[in-house]
Amino acid sequence: MPKHNTKLIINPNADLGRAWRWGADLRSLVEEFGGADWSGTVYPTHATELARQAAEEGYKQVISVGGDGTTHEVINGLMQVPAESRPRLSIVPVGTGNDFASNIGVATDPAQAMRQAFTGKPKSIDIAQIESGIRKEFWDNTLGIGFDAKATIHSRNVPVLSGFLVYLIAAIKTIMLNHDPAIIQFESDQESWQEKNLLIVLCNGPREGGGFHIAPEALVDDGWLDYAAIKDVSRPMMFRLLPEVMNGTHGRFSQVRINKFRELKITSDRPLVIHTDGEIFAGFGTDVRELSVKVLPSALEVII
Repeated sequence: MPKHNTKLIINPNADLGRAWRWGADLRSLVEEFGGADWSGTVYPTHATELARQAAEEGYKQVISVGGDGTTHEVINGLMQVPAESRPRLSIVPVGTGNDFASNIGVATDPAQAMRQAFTGKPKSIDIAQIESGIRKEFWDNTLGIGFDAKATIHSRNVPVLSGFLVYLIAAIKTIMLNHDPAIIQFESDQESWQEKNLLIVLCNGPREGGGFHIAPEALVDDGWLDYAAIKDVSRPMMFRLLPEVMNGTHGRFSQVRINKFRELKITSDRPLVIHTDGEIFAGFGTDVRELSVKVLPSALEVII
């Protein structure tokens, strides 16, 4: 049996390496609430392994200390075990965007978020799943295809800066360098259509990219996923839409389609670039042309 009921998984490299300092600062606060067993990640997907092991070892709660990528990995570990053995999740946001934490109501201040992890109440939320070929992955906040995923890749190469400005610069770079729409067939449980498409973002929560309000009406506990799609438009029009997406007002434009679904299948005439919660599922040079997505209602309990 574990020494404590809580396993704390920290990614020391989150937010350009600043997360490690937060871990040191928060240790005394953790001890104030009875302590936790700590583990640090040392390579990609390590948090997934640590979270799965925590569930198998009998921990009742897992706290993710890092950014959206760390939480994405932790959730993928928790979802690998049966629901009855799945620990509750808490998040201490010390990453770049921290969008999922914001979407579920976690405090932005790490110390306040840590207190929330020990004193908050459980809430059931939906999780989503993507499948492509034999590969399956879970995601909690957003899945971006096309422009959105390419901007995510470019954001990796924005030095020094953090937060919303990183993603804004990456979006501008993508407009200039990667204006290459695909012909995509969409088939959901609600509708089907085909279009020449620049961007589609599937959303469990309303916000991504440190503050882009992609799906303002999305709720993490309603049993639905939302989407926002932008058809093939000119570069000037993408620049026109950019501030609208920041404010969540892009749905009023005829070039934008917004709706909800529970299951969705996507087929493309060319390879797709895809991110899941900011983690690259299919990058430049891969050959993913088909995928399916579905919502898993009330699949995970979080403490908020």
